[in-house]
Amino acid sequence: MRFIFVFEPNLPMFQYSNIPVFGSPLKEKEKKKVFHGRPSWEEYFMDITHLVAKRSTCLRRQVGSVLVKDKKILATGYNGAPSRLEHCLEIGCLREKQGIPSGERHELCRGLHAEQNAIIQAAYHGVEIRGATLYCTNHPCIICSKMIINAGIERIVYEDGYADALAKEMLRESGIKIEKFNRKRRVEGRR
Repeated sequence: MRFIFVFEPNLPMFQYSNIPVFGSPLKEKEKKKVFHGRPSWEEYFMDITHLVAKRSTCLRRQVGSVLVKDKKILATGYNGAPSRLEHCLEIGCLREKQGIPSGERHELCRGLHAEQNAIIQAAYHGVEIRGATLYCTNHPCIICSKMIINAGIERIVYEDGYADALAKEMLRESGIKIEKFNRKRRVEGRR
């Protein structure tokens, strides 16, 4: 009896020639499989957004985002001042000092949003994000939404809302799939 092993350099294990490769797109029935204690792909990527958000230097809201395609992380981003500039943690919040409410006057802020930083990181490193999914702790604002549309991102999964009706309207009009992540629903059936 002979076994043929095929080594795929970007995949986590060997395979027998007649067994599907790990890392190939999941079949519909496989998407529904939940193993006790093991997060679904949606949970996994959303959990990573929360870890990324911990790097935020914003005093008002910590936001994290992850760009994913074919179950591979392409880029991450968190909100904070541009590289080599002082952060709000160090010099205080311009928006707070001027009494600007959340969701308004985005241009009056030292920081970039998490979604913007993820898109910029991908561009900086030459990573194509067309067709990707953006996982984010918060729904994108209007500025980020316009960037997401033009970057060719096809799907957004977010956990918390954001008061920006125009962003929601433009994303809906663009045809981008938008899903609110519901952690409770995702873990039903687990102990």
